Amino acid sequence: MSASLATLLREKHILVTCGAGGVGKTTTAAAISVAAAKAGRRVLCLTIDPAKRLAESLGLKEMRHEAMVVDPSRFAERGIPITGSLTAMMLDTKRTFDELVEKYSSSPEKAQALLNNKLYRYMSTSLAGTQEYMAMEKLVAVKNDPAYDLIVLDTPPTANALDFLDAPERMVGALDSPAMKWLADAFGSSGRFSMNILAKGAATVLKGIGKITGGGFLEDMSQFVAQLQDLFGGFRERAVRVQNELRSPGVAFLLVTSPSPASIEEALFFSEKLREHRMPRGAFIVNRFRAASAQSPTEADAHAAANSLREKRLPLDGAPETRLLQAFAQSAKLAEADARSVARLAAEGVGTIVRVPEFATDVHDLVLLDALAQWLEVGGI
Repeated sequence: MSASLATLLREKHILVTCGAGGVGKTTTAAAISVAAAKAGRRVLCLTIDPAKRLAESLGLKEMRHEAMVVDPSRFAERGIPITGSLTAMMLDTKRTFDELVEKYSSSPEKAQALLNNKLYRYMSTSLAGTQEYMAMEKLVAVKNDPAYDLIVLDTPPTANALDFLDAPERMVGALDSPAMKWLADAFGSSGRFSMNILAKGAATVLKGIGKITGGGFLEDMSQFVAQLQDLFGGFRERAVRVQNELRSPGVAFLLVTSPSPASIEEALFFSEKLREHRMPRGAFIVNRFRAASAQSPTEADAHAAANSLREKRLPLDGAPETRLLQAFAQSAKLAEADARSVARLAAEGVGTIVRVPEFATDVHDLVLLDALAQWLEVGGI
């Protein structure tokens, strides 16, 4: 393992894996957790909608919102030495939001009224930024749990790097928007709808909505807005705290990427935004990196490879030696392209870069997960 990555795993309390969808971020978060558990740390891996095969590789039928300890015997049976422990948990966005409502409402009755509100049930899962913000919230909620030395957070896949970093501001902005304030005025401090203070055109629009949706919709909306106003101060303070927690010395962000130029550029963009947000950057992990061969294959090498295939009685036609040499040449070109992409990272002076080789298959069991962890342990290729 490179010194920088070794230090992160040994000394940090929170590691946040970030990256676009499809770069192996969730699997990397799990492998980092395995590597840390092998090093003796008590690890909580907090994942976001993990693939079913990842849960199965850890011996779990499914990931749940509750902490689930991975049975140490699963590692022992496969010859994987674990001196620490590994616990897995999946983020439940709505449940995390519900817990905040219960905590910050001024009374249990108001909390229950909001939890039962139809508009809240939709908003708590569908509002832009909700999943990203709740991932941060859950992280803050478990960070002081004495059961864990290290928490590895697998962030939601984002189409834009800012979706995760700006989630607290987006959440507060939605709750404190002009439209929300306008609705709060319309419903008044009593939480009941009133047309008196609205412009004539707006009143007409809402009357029309009431006719289409029924009076129950406006009543649900009035309760929804009133309860959100009751919560808003707590959410605003909490969002500031969440941002500050992610800037603390015990946190490091790990940027996961593939070698493709587009993925590299997005990772660099995210890295720059981390700097602007004053959040600690840790290392870049480049998955599926294709390394160049030590030497170019000769015709003799191709002939030997073809004979090996013949000995295995695999069907061959035409000139297999020629096709094998062409395949080697194509592989060399792909390796050169990957090297150029990663050189772009190095040129930016981003710090530690860990190159993880492309596996022959997806990581779908504990043995392969440990193999990935070992590459992280030695610092990659």
